[in-house]
Amino acid sequence: MGAWLELGAAARGSLLLCAALLVVGCAMGLSLGRGRGAADRGALAWLCYDALVHFALEGPFVYLSFIGNIADSDGLIASLWKEYGKADTRWLNFDPTIVSLEILTVVLDGSLALILIYAIVKEKYYRHFVQITLCVCELYGGWMTFFPDWLMGSPNLNTRNWLYFWVYLVFFNSVWVLFPGLLLWQSWVELKKMYHKGTSLRKKFQ
Repeated sequence: MGAWLELGAAARGSLLLCAALLVVGCAMGLSLGRGRGAADRGALAWLCYDALVHFALEGPFVYLSFIGNIADSDGLIASLWKEYGKADTRWLNFDPTIVSLEILTVVLDGSLALILIYAIVKEKYYRHFVQITLCVCELYGGWMTFFPDWLMGSPNLNTRNWLYFWVYLVFFNSVWVLFPGLLLWQSWVELKKMYHKGTSLRKKFQ
């Protein structure tokens, strides 16, 4: 409790907003996945949260970047990105690489997340094609966000403050590595099962 109170108002508000989106996303996903297996319920919970973040947080970031920049903007979403900008300064001003990646993330990843939610709920044949595509896009976005800066010695990253480094940079970004990685593994296992099932059927009727 003491550590929480030591955080500034902007940090507490930003973390609470992210937590609220997580609760809403999980509730939506678990509701959509009612009656399905644990893996699909977990996937739907993640995908609903993923879509909410892309559209509710990153979408406004792109908009604010085109009408000015985060540093000069006001409002709830701007304050969240200003707080994150304390960990990575590229988010405060118009960085072409970051904004380009965020456009791709909002438009492509957000749309793919919605399509994948539908594909899982309706058990569509294209579910794993979309799932693999989305996961690769998410991992590519993370790579291109950080690796160019790392090659230059991380001049824009604040690694000295525990909150900015371990929570904002490490935790929040590793989530978008962990869950896409797990979904890729799920697709690998399911496609392998389909292949062996198809092979067994062909041998049976030969």
